[in-house]
Amino acid sequence: MLLACLYLAGWYFTNSRVPADTVVDGVEIGGMTAEQASDEIDSADLIQDYGDIRLNYGEESFRIEAAEIDLAVDAAQTVTEAGAGRSWNPVHIVATLAGRHGGEVEPVLSWDEDALSSAVRDIAGQLESEAAEPFVSFSAEGTATVTGPRTGVDVDERATTRAVVDALAPPLRPVDVRVVDVQPAITEDELDMVLTRLQASAMQPLDIELPGRTQTLRVSEFASAVSLEVQDGELVPVVDSTELSTGVAELVERVDVAPVDARVELRRGKPVVIPAVPGVKLDVEELAPAIAAALTKTGDERVVKVDTRTSKPTFTTREARGLGIEEVVSEFVTYFPYAEYRNVNQGRAAELISGTVVEPGETFSFNDTVGERTRANGFVEGFIISDGAFAEDLGGGVSQVVTTTYNAAFFAGLEDIEHTPHSFYIDRYPEGREATVAWPTVDLKFRNDTPHGVLIEAWVVPSRQSKEGEMHVRMWSTKYWDIQARASDRYELTSPATRHDPTEGCVATSGYGGFRVDVYRYFRKPGSREIDKRETDKVVYTPADTVICS
Repeated sequence: MLLACLYLAGWYFTNSRVPADTVVDGVEIGGMTAEQASDEIDSADLIQDYGDIRLNYGEESFRIEAAEIDLAVDAAQTVTEAGAGRSWNPVHIVATLAGRHGGEVEPVLSWDEDALSSAVRDIAGQLESEAAEPFVSFSAEGTATVTGPRTGVDVDERATTRAVVDALAPPLRPVDVRVVDVQPAITEDELDMVLTRLQASAMQPLDIELPGRTQTLRVSEFASAVSLEVQDGELVPVVDSTELSTGVAELVERVDVAPVDARVELRRGKPVVIPAVPGVKLDVEELAPAIAAALTKTGDERVVKVDTRTSKPTFTTREARGLGIEEVVSEFVTYFPYAEYRNVNQGRAAELISGTVVEPGETFSFNDTVGERTRANGFVEGFIISDGAFAEDLGGGVSQVVTTTYNAAFFAGLEDIEHTPHSFYIDRYPEGREATVAWPTVDLKFRNDTPHGVLIEAWVVPSRQSKEGEMHVRMWSTKYWDIQARASDRYELTSPATRHDPTEGCVATSGYGGFRVDVYRYFRKPGSREIDKRETDKVVYTPADTVICS
């Protein structure tokens, strides 16, 4: 009974106390309850004695800060490890009371596992690299520039994390990062072998076998487009088609034949469709892999066989015939007095616009077609209207071509986009139905809003001292409109003024009055009496001043 009472008293007395003489990193907790011991350890802030975790790889060193992974001393677990707590084992009771379980006890550490894994992952991101395969490029002369293979690095994050965990015991020890070498598919020896074999055979001229002929391709024409690259585990020659297109420009020029668009021309006074001609084109995209395949060949096999392809014209024969340019749908003529500059300038402008085809929906621009009136473009000086008076400038008389073309388009029923009448009326033109141009601001534009193409024919019958000249413009197409025109009587008449011009380029003129006039255009379908639509153009002419040179 006495022994039983002593046993029960011992069990009760030990309670959850820490064995006597227990010390944790210099902190004495022997004989304390578990709660007291935990508080004592916490208040001692033992974690400050622990530094950051260092990881090494070769000469590189990385650090995981203790705070980053919430590294701390787990006081409760440390107390448990120190032997605190009741036990029915009499040996434990006696040892606890006698202090035999005490002594130095290492602190138990805790950490955030997710934070540790993330820190290791960040280090892996800085260290890891893919294996680099060898790469060889060539100069135009066939000299190789070699970039050798390089071993890659792959970090074993799990093994590294386990190593860090194993090291989380005082004192903290540096940890080696666990890595695995990643080997390239091609070794240095294999690179040397392929390069030696290729340079002996590849950098030699190539025969390009085309349909019906053979062309020789010099090394300088293809070498800079060649490289050695790893594909499917093998080092093979590759030819870059973009780079090759520069090198084979001369070959392409020798082989390629540009297609010729169909066109409509006047032959012996009639419109004729000149058929389109397909072209021949060497496909560089197809040539590149063919060259790459031939580079490793020798002897008779070292031939590049490649087909040419037909390049289609932009404008086909069928499209040209579909324009329906078959008959004269309008014609206009104006007359002009003798002046050699008129013969030259009108003849040149007529030459430039004649033969122009205006497709359905397309807009004709006189300035775009004729260009600037310069000596280089075939024009000479003549009289123009400037600031309400006559003056000399390049291209004088071209407005006669513009007026005649405007009227031909007017009676062909084409849509008037832009035209500018002269500032004062010139009596050799129809009232209200005339136009002028000035480079580059004032233009004549009309749009072909019919479903048929329109071919412009223009020519000049030169003037002579004894005979007026003639400016002719015809529009060839398929008749789509019958056009009638009418002009109102003149109204709002104005009188001319007289002015004196002291300049050297003065041209004396007799003035005449200005007026307003309305021009009407009526559209009827061919053979119909019913008016389909009508247009009105209101034209204002200012007075032409009498100019006295003084």
